Amino acid sequence: MRYLLGTINLGLWYPKNSSYNLVGYSDSNFPGFKTDRKSTSDTCHFIGSALVSWHSKKQNSVALSTVEAEHISAESCYAQILWMK
Repeated sequence: MRYLLGTINLGLWYPKNSSYNLVGYSDSNFPGFKTDRKSTSDTCHFIGSALVSWHSKKQNSVALSTVEAEHISAESCYAQILWMK
């Protein structure tokens, strides 16, 4: 509660003339960690020009190709967009 009271004047700022499109970006690295061969998924989400969400996580499964690693990352990004809508 102390934190909330101290940050009551902080928030996201959206200019009147800006668009409110929800946009997501994703990326991954293949093969990621050399010890377990798992890739890392990175995503970020913007409303207009304001960053509202970001995520970086080691993938649960071992991807067999760069395309598969990117596909897993894109799925994670899309799931977050659906949740935000």
